[in-house]
Amino acid sequence: MFQLPSFSSRSAPLVALASAALLAACNQQPPETPAAVATSPAAPVVPGPDLMSLTDSTAPALLRPYGQQYPGREVLLQTRHGNMRIRLYEDTPLHTANFLLLTRKGYFDETVFNRVVKGFAIQGGTSDHLTMRLSRYRLPPEIRPQHFHKRGAVGMARYDDEQNPGKLSSSHDFYIVQGQKLTPYQAQSSTNRELTPAQLRTYSTQGGTPSLDGEYTVFGEVVEGLDVIDKIANEPVGTDHWPNKDVDIKMKVLQ
Repeated sequence: MFQLPSFSSRSAPLVALASAALLAACNQQPPETPAAVATSPAAPVVPGPDLMSLTDSTAPALLRPYGQQYPGREVLLQTRHGNMRIRLYEDTPLHTANFLLLTRKGYFDETVFNRVVKGFAIQGGTSDHLTMRLSRYRLPPEIRPQHFHKRGAVGMARYDDEQNPGKLSSSHDFYIVQGQKLTPYQAQSSTNRELTPAQLRTYSTQGGTPSLDGEYTVFGEVVEGLDVIDKIANEPVGTDHWPNKDVDIKMKVLQ
């Protein structure tokens, strides 16, 4: 379901303006030294791998030590519909470290929720006005049976099996489950995995999308602001499921 679409990027042209001031030198005193011009302080350097250095082969070796040195447990996702507090899992270290890195680097702050399927999930991490460069890389799957697609689960999108038999995750396209409430029979019959009694109970009382279990990496969950999922899911969308009015994303690490 979460096959990554390709969108064209619209960017304004850059206009370089150059000016030169010529001073006549003959029989004139040298000009006074101009007063110092105040400059804005340089942006702080964010530690961690350069986003253009990550590839399918280098990402695991770079992200694992980054996650150990700069851990994080919770992220705040801000939208015009309200905020969601996301708790990240420790047993999905590559996906968690990658999510923290992109958050701290400010990548997600240039993205929107670009795919919304009401009753299923909302997907973000892409936009048509990106300025930050990000190499094309994927993450090896970290699918854990204890992390399932209940309402509020946060996972990483990926290409379909024909293009990606190894179920490698996208580097940046993430989704948050809305789902629906299902009877234990409906939940179990929609997945090839054997669901535990507790998982069946969660699907019947809270809802979710068990058809994604075992297929995508779940690396976190929304622990505050579940109602924001419903508000975004109610946005009018086009034929490509992109909301007619952008739902911009701002993200920051809380702890």
